[in-house]
Amino acid sequence: MSESVTLSGEFAVAKTDDDAQVVFGWASVAQKADGTAVVDSDNELIDPAALEAAAYDFVLTSREGGADHTGDPVGSLVESVVFTAEKQEALGIPGTLPIGWWVGYHIDDPSVWASVKSAERVMFSIDATALIE
Repeated sequence: MSESVTLSGEFAVAKTDDDAQVVFGWASVAQKADGTAVVDSDNELIDPAALEAAAYDFVLTSREGGADHTGDPVGSLVESVVFTAEKQEALGIPGTLPIGWWVGYHIDDPSVWASVKSAERVMFSIDATALIE
C-alpha cells in the first residue's frame, strides 16, 4: 500500500562558506538526539522513514533550491545525508545527532547569497510530498 506524506518545516542555517557560496544546515529534523519527536511548523510530526524517502526522491529528481518556494531555482544541492539511527550507529556516533536531513546548497543567485550572508535568510524551508510504498 502506498502512502502520500507531506513534509514541511523550517530549520536554521548552521554554516556558510563565503568563498564557495555554500550554505549548510538541517533541512528537516524528525527526532532530537534524545529520541524526542519534533513537531514541525505545521504542527505535524515527520516519520523518519518518510523523511528519508522524501530526501532520496528529492536528490534523485530535483536537487534545486528556490527562494520562498517560488520562481526559478537559486541554488543546487551539493551535500545531502539523512542521519538515521542506523547510519549513526554505523558511523560510530549513535545518539549524538538528531534523526534528520542535513543539506548543503551552492547558491548561484547573487541577491539570495547576499541575503544569506546578511542573515536576512537564516533558515531552510522544505515543502514536499513523498509517496511511501
